[in-house]
Amino acid sequence: MTSESHSLRPPVTGTVPRIRATDIAKRYGPTVALAGVSLDVDDGDSLAIMGPSGSGKTTLLHVLAGIIRPDRGTVRLRTKSSVVDVTGLDDEERSALRLAELGFVFQQGLLIPELTALENVALPLLLAGISRSAADPRAQRVLDELGLHGLGERRIGQLSGGQAQRVAIARATVTGARTVFADEPTGALDSQTAAEVMDALLAATSARGRSLVVVTHDDAVAARCSHVVRVLDGRITGHATAPVTDHATEPVSGHEAGWS
Repeated sequence: MTSESHSLRPPVTGTVPRIRATDIAKRYGPTVALAGVSLDVDDGDSLAIMGPSGSGKTTLLHVLAGIIRPDRGTVRLRTKSSVVDVTGLDDEERSALRLAELGFVFQQGLLIPELTALENVALPLLLAGISRSAADPRAQRVLDELGLHGLGERRIGQLSGGQAQRVAIARATVTGARTVFADEPTGALDSQTAAEVMDALLAATSARGRSLVVVTHDDAVAARCSHVVRVLDGRITGHATAPVTDHATEPVSGHEAGWS
């Protein structure tokens, strides 16, 4: 895979990918973070972005998610109602788009420790204008689906690391967001807990037709995804497509993925 436009799934006539990034470039002073990256992510894709520290992988995730604006290029997102040029939105519009359409999971969860697990998950619904009486049962259902039944009233400090990350996954998906971004979601976990968190993340996203974009250093995490790109010096230097399988339950080894 080069920096030229490359679909991570064979195109289907008449369809628009969930995310289409075209010729994305970003600099921080003299440092080139991204140097003309193009890629597509479709419904149900789970894309792992890998690379050494400073390679540009987190910058790429932040541009795709509308957290930062690139210096050049476009990111188009297919929403529930239209195709939006994310790079053409102002800060307020991008914030509204993230709340309505996107979910986020970070390495440390970035949950609010003063709130309970249930309150953390319900928060995006409340920010979207949903009443507390409607938000709480919806949040509880998502917690139950992620194996956290009975833990909704616990504060984040009373949960294990894996449980807290599943709360973060619940918060990212409770609004019905069809695109989820995860930045090193298993980076602070042991290997067994990391595998369990990936099970939960994939079950809540790609297994339900949602798109998942995850930045990771962990080969075991990347091997669970349907696609992997490697980034170096702000460019995509490799692309792997995993065999079609149930990625939530059957990890794919790196040598099976077929680097190109």
